[in-house]
Amino acid sequence: MNLHNVEFIKSAAAAQGIIYDAKPQIVFSGKSNVGKSSVINKLLNRKNIARVSGTPGKTIHINYFLIDKIAYFVDLPGYGYAKVAKTERGRWSQLMETYFYDARHIALGIMIVDSRHPPTKDDITMAKWFKSTGCDMVIVANKIDKLKNSEKDKNIEVIRDTLELSDVVEIIPFSAEKGTNKEILLGAIEKAIKGWDNV
Repeated sequence: MNLHNVEFIKSAAAAQGIIYDAKPQIVFSGKSNVGKSSVINKLLNRKNIARVSGTPGKTIHINYFLIDKIAYFVDLPGYGYAKVAKTERGRWSQLMETYFYDARHIALGIMIVDSRHPPTKDDITMAKWFKSTGCDMVIVANKIDKLKNSEKDKNIEVIRDTLELSDVVEIIPFSAEKGTNKEILLGAIEKAIKGWDNV
């Protein structure tokens, strides 16, 4: 998979914009300001293919990027930002329910959390959505470079316990800033794409 061959396809603001074709989708989710766009940019070796905003809650659409013409990176809207209006939160919820209703297009769910803090109620809800699909998923514990070595293992366990993850769900300590464990995450993505069987 050539990660340099990336093309922005579209932003879907409503259900009718969701893509349902035969290509596998690698889905990125995370609360606002967790560094989701920065993780995607680090994986693709780009500075701003996924827009990084100083304003949390800026990503309000489902953004599709075609990777090497064989798979999509799907950037879901960030969630959990208190200043977003109730109508916007309602629209987000409806869009997510529609997206996850038919999970056949999801090859891998990548849920990004902040390694420095316990997962939020919104994180727990998102994890339940992923688990309900039965698709493979990994947790990216971002900003691991901000923790002391003595804190890392404990915080990873808190994430696993709070999200009620089975032992088969991998938690990858990650730094979008330094690229820590980038190759491990890329390996999980490539494995999901190679094993894709759209039935």
